Parts: sequence; structure tokens; C-alpha cells
Amino acid sequence: MEENTPLITNDAVVFGLLMTTLALVFATASSDKPFWKKFYSVVPTVLLCYFIPALFNSFGWISGESSGLYKVASRYLLPASLVLFTISIDLKAILKLGPKALTMFLAGTVGVMFGGPLALFTVGMIKPELLGGSGPDEVWRGLSTIAGSWIGGGANQTAMLEVFGASSTLFAQMIAVDVLVANLWMAFLLYWAAKPERIDRFFKADTKAIYELRDKMTLVRESTIKIPTLTDILIILGIGFGVTGFSHWIADILAPFFGTNYPQLKQYSLDSVFFWIVVIATTAGLLLSFTKARKLEGAGASKIGSVLLYVLVATIGMQMDLMAVFDNPVLFLIGILWMFFHILIMSIVAYVIKAPFFYVAVGSQANIGGAASAPIVASAFDPSLAPVGVLLAVLGYAIGTYGGYLSGLMMQAISGG
Repeated sequence: MEENTPLITNDAVVFGLLMTTLALVFATASSDKPFWKKFYSVVPTVLLCYFIPALFNSFGWISGESSGLYKVASRYLLPASLVLFTISIDLKAILKLGPKALTMFLAGTVGVMFGGPLALFTVGMIKPELLGGSGPDEVWRGLSTIAGSWIGGGANQTAMLEVFGASSTLFAQMIAVDVLVANLWMAFLLYWAAKPERIDRFFKADTKAIYELRDKMTLVRESTIKIPTLTDILIILGIGFGVTGFSHWIADILAPFFGTNYPQLKQYSLDSVFFWIVVIATTAGLLLSFTKARKLEGAGASKIGSVLLYVLVATIGMQMDLMAVFDNPVLFLIGILWMFFHILIMSIVAYVIKAPFFYVAVGSQANIGGAASAPIVASAFDPSLAPVGVLLAVLGYAIGTYGGYLSGLMMQAISGG
């Protein structure tokens, strides 16, 4: 894969471009002009916040790979947004959502585990040379890293790279497949998250518990709503980023501790700093929801959290190179088929148990995207539902290495390795 210097290399300029893009999207979305009203009745705002930066990256104006903005957004803004979303959440109401959410998450895991081997077998029937070879350039070795990523996350992906030993060149190609296919699926989910009723009717889903939670959160917000003062905003930001700083501090202690003293727990991602940041921030937010901090929702806590989350959406979008599909089309064909089998298995399970599309979308993204994007998809339904995505994504970290390893072994058997 060739590396080209982007037109804009200064992250300050890139950040300004992204923020201007977000501002223009929301300004036009709130416009009373007939054209924009009709346009946004078809295209959700969150989808544009995601795809426009992807176009910037694809055209070579910016580079998501060389920019440090995604790391800043995922490490600083994401934990703060999770805190601001969770301080007003009703944990008991989330638990009342029932077992269907967990069932759909596990269906997504099974879809990834078996989708990879099925896709490799299918494409291998057309191009048998994909199943041959030896050494670190064997295709199945690279595909195993996608399995780790799509069930757990980056730590699980790295674990599969170490276990199965794919070459650096092959791994780079798999990163492109991972990012592009996963982000295209995320774009689809974001689109339908704005209008899930049609899919819910097809699944004959019972959405009562979801709407009850959403309506309850709306009542909490309305009962405490007020015009925020400078003090309110600073308190909200202080809590969000204060907890984020605390999460980093504890994570920097726990991750090396488990990595050094309990290396066998690496398979649960307990040596991952990011894992602990997300877990600690979410837990702290939930604990604060039992305190007076919950009233900060009336001053706009979740709205500020949404701003931080949309910045993350834009930085995720700039990771996507729409032109990368031409580098190795066969690998992308495997990736697309893999995602198809994942979707097919989830759809069948959802139809059988009459699961709402919300559970399908969040359960899938908790696997495919992890803690960085599952709350984005969940909040596209309603900001109050973001913690559901986080809780399910954390499960993905725990089982990602197991699922990725088993999927890798199946693909190895298909390849005759």
C-alpha cells in the first residue's frame, strides 16, 4: 500500500476543517428551507458527519492514518462523553431491557466467528490460490486478525496477529479491509437508526421496553431543564474530563499490573489501557447517576456529551479510505461476504426472537466496532441509550480473543494450513 502525503498535515487545520464540517451539517439540518428539510428527511445528520470526513481522507486532503486526532478523540473525548451520558441514566431501566440485547450481541459474535470461514470457503471455491501458500503471507492468518477486531477490538486484533503470525504487508491489507467494510456497515446502521420502525415491523419486534426507557429519560431531562450558566457548563466539563483523567490514571496502573503479574489474563484485554479507561469512565458515570450529579442533565450534560461524540464520529470517518477497495479487491470481497454472513445470522435470530432493530444494531456494533463506536450507534437512536452500547462492547473485549482464535483455527483448516 502506497503512502501519500495529504494536502493538509497540520492537525490543528484538520480539526478546524472537521469542526466546520460538523457546524455546517447541523446548521443546514436545522434550516427551514424546503430543500434541506427534504434532504435531511432522507439523509441522517450523523451519516454526513461520518462520510464527509471519509471523503476528505479518500481525496487525499487529510490523512486519518497519520493524524493524531482519532487517538485524542477516542482517549479523551469518548470517556468524557460516556460519563456525561451515564450520569443521567436509569440503570434499573436498562436492566429491564431484558435478555434480547445479550442474545443479539452473542448472535453477532457467532456471525463473525463463522462468517469468516464461510466467506473464505466461498471465495476459495472461485480462487483456489487463496487457500494455498505457506508462511506468514497465508491469507487465513491475516483474516484471523479481522476476527479478533470484529469480536473484540484492537487489543484482540493484535493478539491474533501475534498468535497466527501474519506478515506486516498482509496485516496492512487486512487493516484496510477491516476499516472500510466495518465502517460501511456502521454507515448503514446510522442511516436506519434514524427510522427503525420499518425494520421493527418486519421483525415483528416488541419495542416497548426501549421506548419506555427513552421516554423516562426524556421526562428526567424535562423535569430538570434550565438555561445553563457558565458555572453549570464548567461543572459538567469538570466532571466529564475529571473522571476521564481519573480513568487514565487508574488505567495506567491496572493495565501494566495485569500485563506483568497476570499475563494469562491478556486474553480478556485486561492489559489494555483503553479497556480500563472505558470501563472506569462508564462505571464512574453510573455511580454518579445515583448522586445529585444526575440533575446536571437539565443543564445539558448529554448535549455536551453529544458534541464530544460527534467529534469522535468525524475522526472515525477520516480513518476510512473509500479508494482502498482497489488495492486488493479479492480481500474486500471476502470482507463483504463475511459481513453478509454476520448480518444474515443476526437477522435470522432477530426474526425468531422478535428483537427490535436497536438490539440488532447495537449488538452488531458492540462486536464490529467496539466501545469506540457502539455508543455512537446507540445514541443515534437516542442519546440516553448510549450506555447500552458501552456495556455490550465491554463484553466483546472479554471474548474477542477466544472467538477470534476459534475463527482463525477454522479458516486455517479450510486453507489446509
